Amino acid sequence: MSNAPAPAPTSRREQILKEAARLFAERGFHGVGVDEIGAAVGISGPGLYRHFAGKDAMLAELLVGISERLLDGGRMRIAEGGESPEAVLDALIDGHIDFALDDRPLITVHDRELDRLREADRKRVRRLQREYVELWVTVVREVHPDPSEAEARAAVHAVFGLLNSTPHLGRPGVPGRTEMAGLLRRLALGAFGAMADGAMADGAMADGTAADGAAADGAGAAGVASAG
Repeated sequence: MSNAPAPAPTSRREQILKEAARLFAERGFHGVGVDEIGAAVGISGPGLYRHFAGKDAMLAELLVGISERLLDGGRMRIAEGGESPEAVLDALIDGHIDFALDDRPLITVHDRELDRLREADRKRVRRLQREYVELWVTVVREVHPDPSEAEARAAVHAVFGLLNSTPHLGRPGVPGRTEMAGLLRRLALGAFGAMADGAMADGAMADGTAADGAAADGAGAAGVASAG
């Protein structure tokens, strides 16, 4: 896993999007004007319209764009494979941790502003997210085959909630990036392990109940035969 900070945006368009994400996260979509975004990147507000039709277009590109990047990154990690399904799951976790640590403003913007997208863009984001979840579900079930598909999907959503909690971390006393990445990785793996342990325990309990029932039935049959 790479523990270096995300590279600085290289194009003016990327710079605009980065500053728009930061400002939207800090003050909300309606609390930020085009002029303020322009000032943050050193150009006039009207100059932004050479790159984007307006704030709505910026928001759409931010949220659709990150959904596409996560899905493409997940597919790439699966295609590259590894020595085992465990290695592929590790790669998926590491990739999402990089996103969660390096793109915190986007997580906040998504949580607050997704409903402001046009319906077509919002549906596109949701479709991309569903596909990303299903990539994870497939890999998780290869590593942990005992839980049901529904349990694996619920666990994936829970792990995303855990990893995407990074915007809520306060600065004082928070571990450095490397330490935080390691902690998040252990927590994610622990969550999937707990899911698998629970499924195995449930299976053992069900087997025990079935065995007890069979023994009781046998005892009852023996009693009937003896009475006869």
